Amino acid sequence: MDLKAKLKILSDSAKYDASCSSSNSSRKNSGGIGNAASSGICHSWSEDGRCISLLKILFTNVCIYDCEYCINRASNDVARASFTPEEVAELTMNFYIRNYIEGLFLSSAVIKSPDYTMEQLIRTAELLRGTYHFNGYIHMKVIPGASKELVTKLSSLIDRVSVNIELPTEKSLKMLAPQKTTEGIMKPMNNIKMAIAENKEDRRKYKSAPLIAPAGQTTQMIIGAANESDETIITKASLLYKGFNMKRVYYSAFVPVVKSKFTSGIKAAPLLREHRIYQADWLMRFYKFKPNEIVSRTSPMLDLDLDPKAFWAINHIELFPIEVNKASYEELLRVPGFGPTTCRRIINARRFAKLSYTSLENMHISLKRAKYFITVGGVYRGGKIDTCEDLRIKLMDKVNLNEQLSLF
Repeated sequence: MDLKAKLKILSDSAKYDASCSSSNSSRKNSGGIGNAASSGICHSWSEDGRCISLLKILFTNVCIYDCEYCINRASNDVARASFTPEEVAELTMNFYIRNYIEGLFLSSAVIKSPDYTMEQLIRTAELLRGTYHFNGYIHMKVIPGASKELVTKLSSLIDRVSVNIELPTEKSLKMLAPQKTTEGIMKPMNNIKMAIAENKEDRRKYKSAPLIAPAGQTTQMIIGAANESDETIITKASLLYKGFNMKRVYYSAFVPVVKSKFTSGIKAAPLLREHRIYQADWLMRFYKFKPNEIVSRTSPMLDLDLDPKAFWAINHIELFPIEVNKASYEELLRVPGFGPTTCRRIINARRFAKLSYTSLENMHISLKRAKYFITVGGVYRGGKIDTCEDLRIKLMDKVNLNEQLSLF
C-alpha cells in the first residue's frame, strides 16, 4: 500500500479522537525546525470545536482489542493500514515545511502488544527530535498496559501525553472493552503524573534537565455508550483533575459506528449534551464549582435548555440579586454572563469609583443575562419576574433540540 492510501485510511480512523488540542508547551527552538513554545503554536478550529492545526493520524488501525464502541475493533470489517516510524516522521516534516500544520497528534490502535506499540511511537518521536531536529509540538497517546519505563521514555520526547480513560465506570469498561482494565489505564496516568512532578523538581535544581511532557497530560471519555448519567461523567472528570493533575478531560459523544449487542438500541448522544458537559467542565476548572453543585443524584442529567451556570443560578435564586459594588469576586463569578475576566475588571474598577450601569456599559460588559441577577448602585433592571419558570424561559438557549449536527 502506498503512503497516500495509508494516510487516507489512518487520518480517517483518527477523527473520533477529540483530545488533540495544543497548548502550554514551553519547548523552544534549539537550532532545529519548529517551535512549540506557547507563543509559537497556531490553532485552527473546525466548526464543531476540534483543533485542526495538527497532523492528526493513527500509527495503525490494526488492533488486537475488540472494544464494542470502536470502529477499529478487531472484529470489524474495515480497511487496515500501518505506518512505519520513518513514514510518520517524513510525513510530519513534509506537512510542516509546507506550513500545513504546526505539530503532530499521533494515536494508535494496539498492534501485537501495548509495549510493542509504544516502542513504535517512541521510535517515531526519536526520529523527529533526533534525526530531523523537530522542536514543534508533539502529542501522542500512551497505550494502556504499557510498561512504566516506556511511558516515561515517551513522555521525555513529546510535549503532551494522554491515556484515554474511554468510559467513566469500571462496570462499563468491563462490558464494552473487556480486554482493557481500569488498573491498566490508571497506572500509566499515575506514572505520567509522578514523572512530571519529579521533572519539575529536577528542573528547579538543574536548568539543563530534559523536559517531561511540558504541556501535561489529558484524557478522553465517551459519552452515552453505556447509558451513564451526566453526574457519573462529571464526578469522574473531577476525580481525574484532582487525582492526576489533568490539563483537560475531553468528551466525545457516542456514535454507533459498529453493531454491538451491548450498544444495540443506544442512539448517538446529542452533540448538545456533549456541549453542556464541556460547559460543566469549564465551571469546575475556572468558576470553582463543585460537581455536586452542577449535578446530583436527585438531578443527574444536565438541562439541555439551559447552560449549567444559569441552571444553578435559577435553582439558587434566593442568593440573588447581588450588588455589584459590594459582592466578592467569588460571588460575582456565580452570576450568569460574568466570566473571570469580567469579574476582575469590576473588582479593579470599583476601587476608584462607585459603579453604575453606565460604568459597566462603558467597560463593554454585557448585561444581557446578568441583569436578572444583579443590582448596580441599588438599581435592578431585570424587569418583573413572577416565577422561576419565567426567568428560565428568558435564559433558555434558542436551539433545536431535535436537530443532530454532523460531526464530519
